[in-house]
Amino acid sequence: MYGVKCKVYKKELTYYFSTPIAYIVIALYQLAISLFLWVIPGQWNIIDSGYAQVDGLFQLSPWLFMLLCPALTMRLLAEERQSGIWDLIRTKPVSLTRIMLGKYFAAWTLVLIGLLPCFVHYFVVAYMAEPMDNLDSGAFLGSFIGLILLSSTFMAIGLLCASFSKSQIVCFITGTLACFVLYWVLLQDHYSALSRGVIDLRDVAVFVGTAVIAIVAAIFIIDKLTTK
Repeated sequence: MYGVKCKVYKKELTYYFSTPIAYIVIALYQLAISLFLWVIPGQWNIIDSGYAQVDGLFQLSPWLFMLLCPALTMRLLAEERQSGIWDLIRTKPVSLTRIMLGKYFAAWTLVLIGLLPCFVHYFVVAYMAEPMDNLDSGAFLGSFIGLILLSSTFMAIGLLCASFSKSQIVCFITGTLACFVLYWVLLQDHYSALSRGVIDLRDVAVFVGTAVIAIVAAIFIIDKLTTK
């Protein structure tokens, strides 16, 4: 199982970085974050706030993820279903679960890579603080873990929405709306709790559990829709 899933994972990840998709998505996310934190005046601007904090990064990211994650997952199934390649894939002796997990983890890896440059903001603010390094590292790490968990859930929701339609536009719109509703109704309080630097297993369980349910549902739906 591991070998097959790893092949799908490498294939999908290679596709992202062999096209402009990965670079555009990561660049747009980092550009938006940087502009709001350092250039655009407002509540998220670090210089305007006068405090050594990067709270704006973690307040803005969930809303950006609602667009970023569905944008990455909308093509995971649609392209292959439109071209007919998906029918060929299903004829091979490879389980659907392995295929879907490989696709999911490849897309999620891209998000995690896109998050890495966020540490630059932390180090810059720590350097600017008086005294130097006067920054709440625990809150930052807790918030960063929250972002990782949130991205995993949003990617799973995006994959679920991608299983319903062959249209990438439909997958993107439904994925964005689903992420927004889920965050507003269920995930926001748990994410805020992690952002305070307190890692509660109950909060972690909500993110992991929701992601697992969404992935299982996606596998079930795509199996029913594409089984002849």
